[in-house]
Amino acid sequence: MHKLGRGHRDKLQQFITITGASEKTALQALKASDWHIEGAFDFFYSQPQLKTFTDSRHLEELYNRYKDPYVDMILVDGITLLCNDIQVDPQDIVMLVLSWHMKAGTMCEFSKKEFIEGLQSLGIDSLEKFQEKIPYMRSELKDEQKFREIYNFAFGWAKEKGQKSLALDTAIGMWQLLFAEKQWPLVDHWCQFLQARHNKAISRDTWSQLLEFAKTVGSNLSDYDAEGAWPYLIDEFVEYLNENGVIQNGLINDSSLKR
Repeated sequence: MHKLGRGHRDKLQQFITITGASEKTALQALKASDWHIEGAFDFFYSQPQLKTFTDSRHLEELYNRYKDPYVDMILVDGITLLCNDIQVDPQDIVMLVLSWHMKAGTMCEFSKKEFIEGLQSLGIDSLEKFQEKIPYMRSELKDEQKFREIYNFAFGWAKEKGQKSLALDTAIGMWQLLFAEKQWPLVDHWCQFLQARHNKAISRDTWSQLLEFAKTVGSNLSDYDAEGAWPYLIDEFVEYLNENGVIQNGLINDSSLKR
């Protein structure tokens, strides 16, 4: 490490701490990404040969620690115990990112296949490695493409089994969680609008299009196109904002929010 400058040494140490990689592997990933730490993480996790080896016996032990005593799955109690072990609140968004890695079909449950293959893909086979990987999973939310994938995954993950739409209360909770990361200034107005005017389940189309709206239309709505192909609910939301004087002189007036 003595040949590296202070900034590079710090990045190398951070990378090794989070990934558990060897110094040689960490250097390879960082150099491949021109010393951009987020790019190095992506490089490392996209190269199967670089990933930390996981011990299948340890994975089996982890699964058995959390699985339900009556069903061959990890259910709410097991997930609560896992969260307690890794010192993460069950409502923390990192649990959504973890579920995305596991390709989990439903909120608050993991099949054995989802749990073990998800941990293998992350290079996790112990609670210590689990805790070390949490900062990396949080960092993935800052990646535009991964955030979009996690956002779209959340719809199917959070909805009730057998339902095509997402219950409104659940959708609102998920939007507040996700847009706390992306900091969309209109999220509270959107949720209030839905409760006041819509009060119905949310379709997948509305769910996916809202992210596009939040990304492409500025919060002062100056670039909103009324002739655009937005779902009717988003068009109604813009009308609601104008009717209630939420946008004044190009700025958001939050005094219109119900407290």
